[in-house]
Amino acid sequence: MATPDPFRDRVAVITGGAGGIGFAMAQAFAARGARIALADLDEAGMAERAKALAARGAEVICVPTDVTRRESVDALADAVWKRFGAAHLVCNNAGIAIAGPLLQATENDWRLTMDIDFWGVVHGVNAFAPRLIEQRQGGHVLNTASMAGLVGMSWLGVYCAAKFAVVGLSEALRRELEPHGIGVSVLCPMIVATSINENSARTRGVPLPPGSQPPPGALRGGVIEADEVARRVVRGIERNDLYVLTHPEQRDFLRRRAARLDALFEPDRWAI
Repeated sequence: MATPDPFRDRVAVITGGAGGIGFAMAQAFAARGARIALADLDEAGMAERAKALAARGAEVICVPTDVTRRESVDALADAVWKRFGAAHLVCNNAGIAIAGPLLQATENDWRLTMDIDFWGVVHGVNAFAPRLIEQRQGGHVLNTASMAGLVGMSWLGVYCAAKFAVVGLSEALRRELEPHGIGVSVLCPMIVATSINENSARTRGVPLPPGSQPPPGALRGGVIEADEVARRVVRGIERNDLYVLTHPEQRDFLRRRAARLDALFEPDRWAI
């Protein structure tokens, strides 16, 4: 007898679902039989994506959502329970990326990045996790961070601060939700072929200026498609992995970071 697909008839909620990694995850979940709730500020984009999902047989709703406002995310949760009666997979994925020298970042850059990339995750956790516990059906929370949440990077200091916070939140949340049978993963991709730079500039209200790209060597690693990220997300959720990594190059970066930390415990250093 075949094992039932763990995604079939489950309800997946995805913020930032109108494009990029969010829509790729929606496609991957829908292909496994999940019902989909897309959440985004881009109502036209969501409608177009929902049409594409429905054409492939998926049941999908679109809920305009501003993740920086707790009441908006609460309204998203209400809409999901009203339509589907449950949620099982919550992807706190909405985010922006502001690049540039750290000391040139404005206070607005800091607040906007933290409001979306960090507080958007906090609001998603607070709006959905208590309901997941109460409904006693298990489930999984996936928070989108970045490789910039595991290793500090020049030109991405503001983004790093927000994403490091998301990684720490996710590690702690996993410990707290595990007794309830709810998994937690944190997605930490390197460079993915999406429109995040253009979307971030639009959200910021400032066009991308000439020369806004990081200098050579600031960002490393290959570029992969969002569909490949989604494939790894599905695998990571199935295995209940805490970290979902996307690029083979990440291994060397993380090894070097771990080696630097480990070296601090050498006797001649530790005794000082």
